[in-house]
Amino acid sequence: MAPKRPTSSAPSTPSKPSTTSSSSSTTATTSTQNPQPSKTSLTSSSSTQSSSNNPQVILQQLWTSYQRRTPQRVKLIDVFMGFLVVVGVLQFAYCVLVGNYPFNAFLSGFSATVGQFVLTASLRIQTNPENKDEFKTVSHERAFADFVLGSLILHFFCVNFIN
Repeated sequence: MAPKRPTSSAPSTPSKPSTTSSSSSTTATTSTQNPQPSKTSLTSSSSTQSSSNNPQVILQQLWTSYQRRTPQRVKLIDVFMGFLVVVGVLQFAYCVLVGNYPFNAFLSGFSATVGQFVLTASLRIQTNPENKDEFKTVSHERAFADFVLGSLILHFFCVNFIN
């Protein structure tokens, strides 16, 4: 915005700021014409953005939604998958810290953990009520039977791999 130029040499009224040809009074006039937003409006908008971007708030909303919308069966499968992740991490940490002398035993155990996780994830996808439209021909009993059969085959190969 260009600064205003004085149009007449008439004396100004006290209620209006006087404009002269000096640059300091021009900047004062333009700063009063373009007021900056108040600090309260800046902090309120930034606090709203920071609360929606706060990881703790996001995780709390995610956990609340998970607890409210997820069926008990799916939660049980999720707990088992969490257990498999913990077991896999412990096996890998043991291999790194202690050593991997019987490497085929480590490889067999770790493969069994990862394979069981994959089979459980497949069971979770097939039995989740939200995916009902994608698995119309697969019943929950059929999905569980496939899970059990796949688990037996997986563990048979892992036990044979140990020797």
